[in-house]
Amino acid sequence: MPDLGSLPDLSRAERVRVLDGWLGGLLADAVAGTPPPRQRRGGPPPRTGADGVALVAVGSLGRREPPPHGDLDLVLVHDGRPEVAALADAVWYPIWDAGVRLDHSVRSVAEAVSVASTDVKAGLGLLDARLVAGDAGLAGALRTATLASWRQSAGRLLPQLRDLRRTRARQVGELAFLLEPDLKEAYGGLREGQVLRAVAAAQLVDEPSAEVEAVYAFLLDVRDELRRRTGRPGDVLVRQEQRPVAAALGFVTDGAADEDRLLREVSLAGRRLAFVADDTWRRVEAALVRRPRARYRRIRREPLAEGVVRQGDEVVLARDARPAADPGLLLRGAAAAAREDLLLSPYTLRVLAVHSPPVPEPWPAEVRWSFLRLLASGRPAVPVIEQLDQEGLLARLLPEWDRVRSLPQRHPWHRYTVDRHLVEAAAAAAELTHDVDRPDLLLVAALLHDVGKGWPGDHSVVGEPVAAGIAARMGFSDVDAATLGTLVRHHLLLPDTAVRRDIDDPATIDRVAATIGGDAQVLQLLHALAQADGAATSSSAWSPWKAHLVAHLVARVQARLGGAPSADADADPVLHPTEPSVRAAGADGAVTVGVEDVADGQQVTIGAPDRPGLFSRLSGVLALNQLDVRAAKVNVVDGRATAVFAVRPRFGRAPQPTILADAVRAALEGTLPLADRLRQREADYRQGTGRATAPRISWHDSEVSGEATSIVEVRAADRAGLLYRLTAALAAEGLDVTSARIETLGADAADYFYVVSPTGERIDAGQRARVETALVAATRGAVPDPAHSGGGDTPG
Repeated sequence: MPDLGSLPDLSRAERVRVLDGWLGGLLADAVAGTPPPRQRRGGPPPRTGADGVALVAVGSLGRREPPPHGDLDLVLVHDGRPEVAALADAVWYPIWDAGVRLDHSVRSVAEAVSVASTDVKAGLGLLDARLVAGDAGLAGALRTATLASWRQSAGRLLPQLRDLRRTRARQVGELAFLLEPDLKEAYGGLREGQVLRAVAAAQLVDEPSAEVEAVYAFLLDVRDELRRRTGRPGDVLVRQEQRPVAAALGFVTDGAADEDRLLREVSLAGRRLAFVADDTWRRVEAALVRRPRARYRRIRREPLAEGVVRQGDEVVLARDARPAADPGLLLRGAAAAAREDLLLSPYTLRVLAVHSPPVPEPWPAEVRWSFLRLLASGRPAVPVIEQLDQEGLLARLLPEWDRVRSLPQRHPWHRYTVDRHLVEAAAAAAELTHDVDRPDLLLVAALLHDVGKGWPGDHSVVGEPVAAGIAARMGFSDVDAATLGTLVRHHLLLPDTAVRRDIDDPATIDRVAATIGGDAQVLQLLHALAQADGAATSSSAWSPWKAHLVAHLVARVQARLGGAPSADADADPVLHPTEPSVRAAGADGAVTVGVEDVADGQQVTIGAPDRPGLFSRLSGVLALNQLDVRAAKVNVVDGRATAVFAVRPRFGRAPQPTILADAVRAALEGTLPLADRLRQREADYRQGTGRATAPRISWHDSEVSGEATSIVEVRAADRAGLLYRLTAALAAEGLDVTSARIETLGADAADYFYVVSPTGERIDAGQRARVETALVAATRGAVPDPAHSGGGDTPG
């Protein structure tokens, strides 16, 4: 028996050699040690040796690519030898005794073919059948019969295989866009390479190209190294293993392992396999539904634009097209395909890739118009742009594209790599072109707004000159190119301001207006760009709540600029007091609670006598009732506070005014131990630890006016009751909270508090240090008691 413990350190070819030798020896020992049955009277003499029996490998060993710590898929094929069961036991048991996982079966050729013709997974596996030891003629007969059955049953099995892959893709996702990709089962992973070979075996498409085999081999290398590092089976490239795998495979930048380079190459490989698989399935579907006589019918060719026609379900070159002499043909054809919700034929793509001349710079008006027409097609433009990208044509038009191509985005909000996110944003912007005066600038800005992520530094700042340069090359005027640069520079201005600043503060409105230079058209375009960017990111990044806040901010700024404001420009979109629905306690100390449905959640208005620590106690009550606070404001008149909270139920249960009123009254009376109850809630839901990242605290004194004297920003791991603890810490240090904006960024929280010092003056360095110490302690679970500090957290 070989040293199986050394297998992970061997190359794939060496693992195959060692395993084949071991398994061949097992079969030989089994044949030698199994006595033949007695000869029947008048029958043929019993056979000896390996005649009539073959040990066949399927799966990864059959493909000669067994991974470290992989299992074995073996079939013992026979032609009716009566002692085959004993032979099988003599082979299987030593494998089990060696601790190797085994998937096994014993079949005659007829039995194997019967199973393969009805079970698509079994049929797929038998296509990889390879003789390990025994009767070569029997193994050859198995392979010949399996291939014939696969081709004969292709019309029934291939649609099943397609549906299996599509279902798995929905469950696991696309390899190209996963931050922790499943190298085998994600769409575009190793399974796709195996499926492409199987479809080729049905003789419906060509064998996978050398390029496809190369990216498939790269994914095998990544999986092998992953399993070698972890010492166990598994195909998911988890975050903590990416750096050591990158180092082992030579992805090193400036002497350090570069996991982003590794993930980018995995994405590129997955995109290529997925792209080829998509095209393969389109051709398979066309072949399977074709009528017997269809090949003899003349296919109609419908003109779409100069030089391109529709032929069937594809766009191809017209007979009189001259791609080498027509620099506008590429984008003209792409735009025509997207407008018709079609794709360019693979042959047409290859012809254009070989013969298309460079586009003159600046682009001629006709070329720029075709490009804008492509982007304006919306969702159908996405697969067409992917075609251009896969053939290297997009990078010819936009050389800067290579810097963001398949660039991973580590933020949990992002569903896509940078380049795909930009294409998705352009598709989303196409639905908003009727809302702006310059749809051309909106479409190009959406496509380029994150182009700076391909360079070091703040991507918004770095991206401004890059985008302006691209716009100039496209033939836009100097003014328009500068505007596009401005849109890229400030594409995060509106959403960041809306969720992190008090949009009732005049200083906030003034700052936004000054940032955009008082240009109402830029404001209009930034609003549409924010919507497109958010929609292309994720539903978490662009919720109805955020859309409502941004729209309100735009209305306020528009009013300041002298434009036509929306109807709610002078009213907060969410945080306005409502009539109480419940009253509790006596007249002097009445607690009132009102609940109203608003965008993407509810608004809770609580009235209560002002006292130190009121805001934090109210926040604790809401946390106990599983309500996530996203914004809050408080106002005090004649000793009575009115606090307004925008909330969203964590588990879908709307807040109940009566329950909230009782809890508030108990918290104010001291009969509800908020800190203890929240700690217990964390323990019950295992929310107490979070990620071990240090909190970050920032001060923004220059961005406020009026009553507040500063904005303090706290970024920390999210946990139940975090707002309660933070506001208790601020109150204990003598700061009044007038409003708050709460944002959850994956597992992190970003909380912004407008605070007032008791003297109404700027907070000095000494008090800042004390506040920061208290806030850090609060993020770790400490709950100071503001009632003992002499401070309060509502202005009184």
